[in-house]
Amino acid sequence: MKSIHLTPVSRLKNAQFWLLAIGAGLIAIHITLTWKSDNPSLLGTSLLFWIAVSSLIWEKRHSLNLESGVFSSFLGLSIIGIVLLKSASLTSFGGFLFLFPFIVALGIALLASGFRGLKQYKGELLTLFFLGAPKLLPSLLISQVTLLTAKLATFILWYTAFEVTRSGVNIYLPTGSIEVASGCSGIEIIFQQLGLALIFIFMFPLNKQHKILAPIVAAILGFVVNGVRVALMAVIVAKGNQEAFEYWHHGDGSLIFSMIAVILFGLFCWFILNINEPKIQQPKSSLR
Repeated sequence: MKSIHLTPVSRLKNAQFWLLAIGAGLIAIHITLTWKSDNPSLLGTSLLFWIAVSSLIWEKRHSLNLESGVFSSFLGLSIIGIVLLKSASLTSFGGFLFLFPFIVALGIALLASGFRGLKQYKGELLTLFFLGAPKLLPSLLISQVTLLTAKLATFILWYTAFEVTRSGVNIYLPTGSIEVASGCSGIEIIFQQLGLALIFIFMFPLNKQHKILAPIVAAILGFVVNGVRVALMAVIVAKGNQEAFEYWHHGDGSLIFSMIAVILFGLFCWFILNINEPKIQQPKSSLR
């Protein structure tokens, strides 16, 4: 029998194949679990983030250093294994689905390139981190953002000629009131927008000013759009329409506002790209 010797190129292609298979499988698991959780906002955001991150990795696949040590490979496999065990024994989804992408991406990066190679994936890891970051924030910070959201919603109602008052996170209209809970603070949509801003920065050549401006605009858009949503829900409660309130609070209505924020930021990105696009100078015709 002849022994089979793999060349370095063959070993590299073999490693790429297995990394691709592991990554695709984990993405499929996350999307499936997210779909089962009945969270359309997270599902849409996860699909967008996974597609963008996969595209970034694919574009630089030939320049990646795929060398990992024994310890980093073991740690990467351990992280992936723990996530898979957790996925198989879920009783409630909670914040696990938000943190899943970053954790498994870190495990794959360690498996592929070790600790020294993590810097190759800093943009992708940071982008996926923003998907789960809201679940890691301290309650004090969330409560402050919730209060700011209540103030913004009150201002919007006052500016649109509603008779409105506020006490803390409670907004009062003559015929009804709402309490702005932490779930309506807008933290999730703000971090979703920040993740999109990072994707924009890493995918397109921008100058320094626009790299600073993009996340600021993204966060402001997320905050303002969510404030409009809270104001709308206050009006709906004041009119006594509970069915409409549930739609805009838990149903597809909340997803619509997330889409509005994404579209507005997309328009901003389109404007920035047009500014950065180099002008092609037409050759001057000479007179003879």
